[in-house]
Parts: sequence; C-alpha cells; structure tokens
Amino acid sequence: MGPEATADLYMRIIRATKVQRDQDHRRVIIDSNAKIPDRTAAIRGEGPSPLPMLVETGLNLQCAGADLIIIPCNTAHHFHADLQSKLKIPVLHMIRLSAEKTHAKHPAVRRAGLLASDGTLMSRLYQESWEKQGIEIIEPGAETQRDVMRAIYEHIKCGELEPGRKLLYNASLELIKAGAEAVICGCTEVSIVLHDGDLTVPVLDPMQDLAEEAVRLSAG
Repeated sequence: MGPEATADLYMRIIRATKVQRDQDHRRVIIDSNAKIPDRTAAIRGEGPSPLPMLVETGLNLQCAGADLIIIPCNTAHHFHADLQSKLKIPVLHMIRLSAEKTHAKHPAVRRAGLLASDGTLMSRLYQESWEKQGIEIIEPGAETQRDVMRAIYEHIKCGELEPGRKLLYNASLELIKAGAEAVICGCTEVSIVLHDGDLTVPVLDPMQDLAEEAVRLSAG
C-alpha cells in the first residue's frame, strides 16, 4: 500500500479518537508494506496478483494481535473476499462502509462523481456498493481519467501533491458539469489532496469513514 496513504489513515485515526491522555488512544499495528504488487496493474493483467502478499500481511497483523484490519487502498478491495477467506479477523470493506454512511449522511445525493484508479473503475467496486444505496456513479471521460491516473501515479505517489491536486480539481469540475451532486475520493491518494469544502458539492471521503469506523469498533 502507498506509505503516504498509510500515514494519512493513521493520522485520521488519531484525530477521530477522543482522548485526554496518550493512554486513551487505540493500539494500532501498522504493516506498511509498499512491496505489495500494484493492484491496478494486476487487474489489467499487466502484473502479478497482490493477493499472496495481502494474505501474508494480513496474517502477520492477525498474529500480532489485531482484532480487525483496515486497508488504505480502494483498488485492493477487489481482492477483499479472497483475503477475508484466509483470515479469522474481519477486514473492513471501506467502499461498502462509505456507501452506507453516505446514504445516511447525504440522503439527497443521487449522482456521485468518482475519482479513482483505472483498476477501481474496471472492477466496478463503487457501482456494486453505491448503486445498492440508490447512488449513481459518474466516471470521468477517457482523457480526464488519464489525468486522474497522472495525478495519482506521477505526482501524489511521488510526493508532488500540488500538481496532483490541480489535476484532480479540474477532473472534479468535469464530473460536476456532468451532473455529479458529490465527488468521491475513490483512491486514497486522492483523499490526501482533495477535501470537503474544496468544491461546490460535497467531497465524500471513504478513508475518513474507514478511520471513524475503526475507532468506533475498537472502543474499549
């Protein structure tokens, strides 16, 4: 998984936890394994499957005492069912969780634009989960999707946040013009640079939903 996204998720967990002292924080076990093969390349048939290393990492966390697992990568959820079948502890499904929370928090939203990797679009992870909640998913056009991939892989993953943010902002404007009533950060790298309040419509952040749910489930 991307180390920047991993660090961002951990900070969200910290901020989502109400504490009065250090000891009130959750115990968090992090295995930042950036060697896991690229998920989008695997889905395209252009690289090895990440599943063996996802399972290995999941088993490491399980053996280390984790009660649940969260993954700071949308595209990795393409392999969720196979990963979960190899583990005894739950792996939270970020995309399904966010669909449910969005339906509850933004009931008026019926069309949402999706900023995500090619792998996530190809696997239709969002369509499967969000359309069950009555939310239609709008994807960028082909040229704009190339800009989204450039933002993720050539800028944000390389530490160049501002150029990536500009590309994603412009892609968001296209989605809004196409009728999106909200924009989804469908890649954890997108979540790093695009935030609610940046656009004229709500910015929906599955990674924030994941952090808050992890804190809730680990209470006590």
